[in-house]
Amino acid sequence: MPFLQSRWLHVDMRSTWIEKISCDQTTEDKFEKKHHEEVKTGTINVPKNKGACVLENAIQLGGDRSRKRLKPSSLGHEQGFSKLPAKMPVETEFYELLGVHPEASEDEIKKAYRKKAREHHPDKNPDDPTAGQKFQEMAAAYEILSQVETRETYDLYGKAGVLGRGGPGPSMDAADLFAELFGGGMQFGFDFGPGSRGPRRSKGEDSVISYDVTLEDLYNGKSVKMNMEKEVVCGVCKGSGARGNAKPKPCVKCEGKGYNIVTTQIGPSRLGSSRVVCTDCEGVGERLREKDRCKKCKGTKTVKEKTRQEIFVERGMTDRQRIVLAGAGDEEPGIPPGDVVFVLKARHHDSFERSGNDLLTTVHITLSEALLGFSRILITHLDGRGVQVTSPSGKIIKHGDSILLRDEGMPVYKSADQKGNLYVLFEVDMPDEQWLKSVDAKALEALLPPKKPEMDPKPAVVDEARYEEVDIADFGEGGEGDWEDDDEDEDGDHFGGAEPECRQQ
Repeated sequence: MPFLQSRWLHVDMRSTWIEKISCDQTTEDKFEKKHHEEVKTGTINVPKNKGACVLENAIQLGGDRSRKRLKPSSLGHEQGFSKLPAKMPVETEFYELLGVHPEASEDEIKKAYRKKAREHHPDKNPDDPTAGQKFQEMAAAYEILSQVETRETYDLYGKAGVLGRGGPGPSMDAADLFAELFGGGMQFGFDFGPGSRGPRRSKGEDSVISYDVTLEDLYNGKSVKMNMEKEVVCGVCKGSGARGNAKPKPCVKCEGKGYNIVTTQIGPSRLGSSRVVCTDCEGVGERLREKDRCKKCKGTKTVKEKTRQEIFVERGMTDRQRIVLAGAGDEEPGIPPGDVVFVLKARHHDSFERSGNDLLTTVHITLSEALLGFSRILITHLDGRGVQVTSPSGKIIKHGDSILLRDEGMPVYKSADQKGNLYVLFEVDMPDEQWLKSVDAKALEALLPPKKPEMDPKPAVVDEARYEEVDIADFGEGGEGDWEDDDEDEDGDHFGGAEPECRQQ
């Protein structure tokens, strides 16, 4: 990355904050090389030679903080360079995401990212809805910290600097930064080459599609064919966007770089330089005249094409699991096409609830079955099979009891011969009042267990209470009534009462 004039370098030295170093062209390359070496070691060398650099806008942090111009000789060292400790990064969020210190080496950052990526990978955490977001945040952090140039920019200006805003802006979390940097989705194929205007993608963008599936689909598996539309490289111009042998001209505004350098104020008496995508050429660095553009693609280099894709929902797949069709995404000239990623979204099921490879269902039985046993088909399974269960006579099932049917749960993904378990929760349905009127109550009472005796000892005071049927969901609707805090200040401006006043003498 060329060392830009007026680039900001912050260093702390005793009571002086050196804000700006403006180097002439003769020492530019030497200073940049040495600067890159010292960033890794945590120190920054400030040249002392008057002919090399002029230190401007120094602010005295002690005393009256008055401004004055410092000469290089005023730094107090007679040797060629003065060793100064590097200023800590303005933000440490990305370092914290990877669990490393801001002064960590490249190898330490790489090892930390690999460890965190394995720990939070969505495929290893299918039941954690936040795993995908954490994985994206760590990928964004690593993309920035793994490159010397972008790491320097982040240390100086934070996330806003990485995005080319030239200075700190509104608060932004790592997930938002990831989306703004990489256009959303699980896309990690980027690099930051010298002279690049920002993240340069090493492959096309992925197309992420949400696909609804039923629990039956996940239990039995299915294949789906669907018509889609994607961008392909124009066959007429072969992706050049030009007509015939026409050649694009370098963009006049950015001089072919694809970006412009913008100076932005990032604080009182502090300026910062940043790269901004050229609006004329949209970052390409070159432009085609209207008459030189390809007639088919109109200079866009790609055209839409209808395709037919087939996906396989395998047995045992889970909600939010991804099916990746590698290379089936949009094409762009000069880079491999992206992927088509289907994200499964499991619908709610009326009869079964899934947790991992286990299933849970609720079965209603009669009072007679609860007391005397039964042998019948209790469940129609997800593959259409009937599941018969026998409860022997003499075994009483109470309301809320549950049983386990082994190997009747969901197939294990990639091991379809293995299955989880099926949990059955029983609810005992009491007979209605019409049935009670049709039987001899005295005879029924003689058959049923005896009623509970009176409370012993009996309370001294007993009130007869009337009851009415109610929905238990109404519990808590009564409210607690209005109340006032006697200690609360009327104007509410001061904690614990009015503001104290001075007594007049």
